[in-house]
Amino acid sequence: MNRRHLPSLTAMQCFEASARHLSFTRAADELNLTQSAVSKQVAQLESVLEHPLFLRVRKRLRITPEGSLYLTEVRKILAQVEMSTRYMQSYGGQSEVLNITTLPTFGARWLIPRLKGFRFRHPDIYLNISNRVEPFDLEEQNVDMAFFFGHGAWPKAECIKLLDEEVVVVCSPSTLPAEGIEDPLALTRLVLLQSATRPEAWHDWFAAQGLYTEHSYHGPRFDTYSMTLRAARAGCGVALVPRFLAEEELAAGQLVIPWPYSLTSRDAYYLAYPEHKAELAKVKGFVTWVLEHLDRPAAEQPACSMSK
Repeated sequence: MNRRHLPSLTAMQCFEASARHLSFTRAADELNLTQSAVSKQVAQLESVLEHPLFLRVRKRLRITPEGSLYLTEVRKILAQVEMSTRYMQSYGGQSEVLNITTLPTFGARWLIPRLKGFRFRHPDIYLNISNRVEPFDLEEQNVDMAFFFGHGAWPKAECIKLLDEEVVVVCSPSTLPAEGIEDPLALTRLVLLQSATRPEAWHDWFAAQGLYTEHSYHGPRFDTYSMTLRAARAGCGVALVPRFLAEEELAAGQLVIPWPYSLTSRDAYYLAYPEHKAELAKVKGFVTWVLEHLDRPAAEQPACSMSK
């Protein structure tokens, strides 16, 4: 669709308000417009979409199936516009936004504890952090920094290795049988919790010990390690996870390692940023901060200080 033919935000606002009130008149009152102006905006929107959004029945509105479908998308767009506007309004004139993506559990358990104090050293850098699991283009998505797990290569980007990954088996103490675990294959008598992003994990773990089992791929599958760890804590089965992500539960005794074998992954965790952004102050500042805090466990991170 030609951009000149895309609907305006005003048209979307008129449609959303009309759908919420099922009335052009009430929508007009809310938006400080005339009833005819709202009706005209919705009609123009219907023309662009080539679908009716409302049925006019006895001077009352009834949203169509196409209208309901479009309403869901319009509300997302309007919410994003409002959030982005308020986000920018909160910044000073010299402030910069650093858009960062991270793997969900890595971000929550490794990255966030290491951000403590960053705001006070860099008061003019505002961090905008989101989760990404699937591959994407840094440029197209306007991402400044990306934490990822892989071989250490990203098109047109600089990559810095952060840490290797040691994978261990964990479970709730209540999951263990009274007689204990006599060999790795005994774990197959329990439920093997699967990771959607690492479908070969159990197979590789057994294979590294010269073992094979047809149960390697059997068991409930979870999108994130956070969900897998929570399932293990709840006694749903045994999980194969990076040790550093389970440190908190292992230290608290909420999880235990039923079999001591650990497997070092071929890949590692990296920080990537576009090559042409390497000299940006906000990028250099964040890279320096991450490297300074790289080897410190979360529990040892310094307290926040108002000094820069």
